[in-house]
Amino acid sequence: MNPNKELWEKGDFTRLAETMRESGSELVAALGISKGMDVLDLGCGDGTTAIPEAKLGANVLGVDIARNLVAAGNLRAKAEGLSNCTFQEGDATDLSELKDHSFDLVVSIFGAMFAPKPFEVAKEMVRVTRPGGKIIMGNWIPGDPTLVAQILKTSAAYTPPPPEGFVSPMLWGVEDNVIERFGAAGIPKENISFSRETFTFSAPFSTDEFVSRFKNYYGPTMNAFEAAGKNGKASDLQHELEQLFKSQNQSKTENATTIPATFLKVTVNV
Repeated sequence: MNPNKELWEKGDFTRLAETMRESGSELVAALGISKGMDVLDLGCGDGTTAIPEAKLGANVLGVDIARNLVAAGNLRAKAEGLSNCTFQEGDATDLSELKDHSFDLVVSIFGAMFAPKPFEVAKEMVRVTRPGGKIIMGNWIPGDPTLVAQILKTSAAYTPPPPEGFVSPMLWGVEDNVIERFGAAGIPKENISFSRETFTFSAPFSTDEFVSRFKNYYGPTMNAFEAAGKNGKASDLQHELEQLFKSQNQSKTENATTIPATFLKVTVNV
């Protein structure tokens, strides 16, 4: 099995995506989506951004490598009565089932960044976008002090080194790398712009419960706990993450969590 597929099917990301709905909708509201636009949502999960895109009237195809998340997305679209939103399995490094110049807008929020072969990912996103269209990516930033970068950094400290040739997904959060990858796909530097934005995780439960969700349902953190357990360090990892979440929680309500995280928003004019 593709290791990336195995990673994202391992847990149940829907249990984390529930904390991302509000910010997902806010992000989509700023993308300038209009009725009848053709949108590809790549690495879509269960539709945190795809569903709001469809609600704005776009014709949305969500593509994700994880079978369970595709099924969850189709269930959500059906429950919302959105016949203009469908989800299917696919690999961001090879979208050969999608025709050239098929979409007005390609969106990937914390999705395609996790695929291997980043140059292939950029090439495929450009290929399926119509001339005059746009690509929007949301990517976590390496070394950033906010939540997600710190979760991944902490988890990495407890896991074995990655295999030879592994390219960190966090490098999508470095502007020069983004320019190089899209440049190789034929996009000039002046067609790429960047901004730092905030995505807020919001949950009606405590930070300790939030850590439990990452531990039990988020593939990278699940792997970290398995590796830490083999070294007798699972409790250390648990403590580090609980302290991290508590220190970043901005909610004034007891047993509620509000944690902002900074990301790099990439806009590519094709």
